[in-house]
Amino acid sequence: MVPSDWLPHRAPFLLLDRMVEIVPGVRASATWSLHGDEWFFSGHFPGRPTTPGVLLLESLAQCGGVAVLADQRYAGRLPLFGGVEHARFRRQVVPGDTVDLECEMTRLSARAGKGHGVARVAGEVAAEADLLFVMVDLA
Repeated sequence: MVPSDWLPHRAPFLLLDRMVEIVPGVRASATWSLHGDEWFFSGHFPGRPTTPGVLLLESLAQCGGVAVLADQRYAGRLPLFGGVEHARFRRQVVPGDTVDLECEMTRLSARAGKGHGVARVAGEVAAEADLLFVMVDLA
């Protein structure tokens, strides 16, 4: 399943390679493979490339966005970041890693929602957070 079928994001800011599972309005899982030639590695950090934590949060938000947008109730809408709570970074994500992303919606309404996301590498938690979003019309 291709993330761009649901999200308006495109390279270089589409941070998902493949959707693994989608339960509309409930949860989604995806993967993001980091090869080392991504735009951010050359400056973060030279000699020790590390995926910025904020991009891990964005990848989780994109995964959650697919769960929301796959639900027909939200056709023609777009979930935008409204906040991040309880973010924790547990391990570095480096070139060669594949990040397994999961986001479960914990609250959804017509105007906003909340989800809990976890990013793992080889089964080990790399980052997790509660993500808040607001729904806006595309047009």
